[in-house]
Amino acid sequence: MPHPPWNERYASGEPLPWDSGVPDPMLVEMIESGAIAPGRALDVGCGTGTNAIYLAQHAFEVVGVDISPLAVEKARAKVNGRCRFEAVDFLNEAPPGGPFQFVFDRGCFHTFDEDHERARFATNVAAALVEGGVWLSLVGSTEGAPRDVGPPRRSAREVMNAIEPSLEILQFRSGEFGVDGEQLKAWICLSRKRAIPAQPSSRR
Repeated sequence: MPHPPWNERYASGEPLPWDSGVPDPMLVEMIESGAIAPGRALDVGCGTGTNAIYLAQHAFEVVGVDISPLAVEKARAKVNGRCRFEAVDFLNEAPPGGPFQFVFDRGCFHTFDEDHERARFATNVAAALVEGGVWLSLVGSTEGAPRDVGPPRRSAREVMNAIEPSLEILQFRSGEFGVDGEQLKAWICLSRKRAIPAQPSSRR
C-alpha cells in the first residue's frame, strides 16, 4: 500500500485530527497508574511529538519516529534535548536507539490495510523490544456508529491475527479516540514480547 502523503498533510497548515497537542488519555492512564514503568521508549508515528514529550516528562528516555520529515522537524523544535526524533519508515527500517522497554503507537499500526503489513509492523515492534518489553497500541475499532471519516477501523480478529504470533497479548479492551471533539471507538491493546512462541491448540 502506498503511504498517504503524510508530509503534505503537515505542510498544508490544516488542523490534523491526530495532532491535538494533548497527550492521549489512554497513554496517560497507563503511565500514571504505574502499569508501565519508565525506561527506554519508542513512539512510532510520533507526529509533532506530543506523546513522546509527555513520556520524557515522566522519566522515559524517548525516541520518536515518523515517516514525515516535516513532522519530525516540528517535533524537534519543541523539545530542547528531552527526546530524540528521527524520520523513519518503521515498516521498512529499524528505529535507532533500541532496544526499548516500551513501544507506543497511537493510530499508526491501523493505517496499514493489508494483513501482511500489519503482521510485519508487529514483528518490527517485537524486534525493537527487550525481552519482556511491552507495546501499547491504540487502534480504530469496528464498533460504534457508522462514519465516513476518522481513524481506519480494524476488527478485533485482524488486530489479534497480526500481533499474536510475535507478542503475547496482555490486555485487549474497548476505549475511545478523541478526534475533533468526538469520542470514537478504539481498541486498546497491550502486548509483551514473547519469551516462548505462541503454542498450537491442544486436542484434549
